Amino acid sequence: MKTKKIILPITIILIASLASCKKGWLEANPDDSLIVPNTLQDYQALLDNTGQTFNNSQTGGLAEIASGDFYILYTSWQSLFNTQEKAAYIWEETPKFYNNEPSFDWVNSYRRILNSNVILNGIRKIRVPSTKQNEWNNITGSALFFRSFDFFNLAQEYCKSYEQNTARSELGLPLRLDYNVNIQLQRATLQQTYDQIIVDLKSAAPLLGTKPLFKTRPSKQAVFALLARTYLAMENYSQAKLYTDSALQIQSELMDYSALNPDVSYPIQRFNPEVIFHSTFSYGIFNASRLIVEPALLDSYSQGDYRRKVFFKDNPNGRTTYKGSYANDKNLFGGLATDELYLIRAECNARIGNITTALADLNHLLKTRWNFSYKELNADNAEQVLTFILKERRKELIFRGLRWQDLRRLNKDNRFATTLTRTLNNQIYTLPPNDKKYVFPIDEMELKLSGIQQNDR
Repeated sequence: MKTKKIILPITIILIASLASCKKGWLEANPDDSLIVPNTLQDYQALLDNTGQTFNNSQTGGLAEIASGDFYILYTSWQSLFNTQEKAAYIWEETPKFYNNEPSFDWVNSYRRILNSNVILNGIRKIRVPSTKQNEWNNITGSALFFRSFDFFNLAQEYCKSYEQNTARSELGLPLRLDYNVNIQLQRATLQQTYDQIIVDLKSAAPLLGTKPLFKTRPSKQAVFALLARTYLAMENYSQAKLYTDSALQIQSELMDYSALNPDVSYPIQRFNPEVIFHSTFSYGIFNASRLIVEPALLDSYSQGDYRRKVFFKDNPNGRTTYKGSYANDKNLFGGLATDELYLIRAECNARIGNITTALADLNHLLKTRWNFSYKELNADNAEQVLTFILKERRKELIFRGLRWQDLRRLNKDNRFATTLTRTLNNQIYTLPPNDKKYVFPIDEMELKLSGIQQNDR
């Protein structure tokens, strides 16, 4: 019987490399039925691997657990399988946070970064004819995008919020840019971390096209959208606006929520016209049997707002759960979409004084979310317009993995600072604005193996 060749998964390659240090691990081939990547098809297969790499789940979930838009009952909290879910929910102290568990967001992100580095190293050695140049470009650009997406999401959980005046002295991430896992790295600065994210994205942009075969693959507009999100986190509003403009010039469609059926389990279609890049995240705590939307947040949706019925399910017990994921299933959507871009551009314009333009984007979005009763928002005060936008940003982008990022940057402004509070078994837990616990502890095994510095929290 003929033996079928299969691509060696990265985790197995890594094991092979550790077991055979004398032989370059990309060349290691412990079994004739296994091959290492050496063609464009092989590298594309690595990019599309949904088991442990990119498309299944590339957005960290700990931040959403901690962000305060939902609560769970004490019995539900007790039943959580993972210690870090319980810990993130109550902003636990570092020594009790993992209890010898691996930090899933950290470990899975660096596994995917390793994949990207393997691809970027290996594909450089392939000589391709001109007829295959676009394919080579797309694979290279995709790997750069995926690496930057992981670095960005890691920075939102394991680094302090970006501030221009301190970024060169604050600790960032270990910037692993090589496939060689034996290289010892210390943490870069926060400025170097964001610089690397931006360099990767700007390098990826000219290599990618605007029509990906699948929305689980990146595109030029995905690069621009992630640059916009990155510059917003850096509070660089002119650059965030610039890249939002670029992304929306390519893809700008919004869904009409009046055409959705709010009575089905998941009303919003996967890969819908708003989705630029599809990515998801999930933890057991987000299960509909546990998650209960904060009543005050729920009450902020007016009667004529279709999102009230599209996003939420009212249960007979009086508690409301979430069903509005752009993933069209129990997983939460953590990718990039046009509705976020309109809100980024509206906020940037409001902050730089373009009030009329900011309101135009906000009203354009909200008209697709409301029934006939919608009345356009209007104001001539920049602070009032900004307040409108930030309120709608929270309501529109709920459970997208973005609230934690927003809290971190908005807490620095007394006008928008928020104190988070949760109660379990009659004990009250509080997270004040700008608290050190807005940064999660780094993975314990990483600390033991590399000796990098733990976060001060």
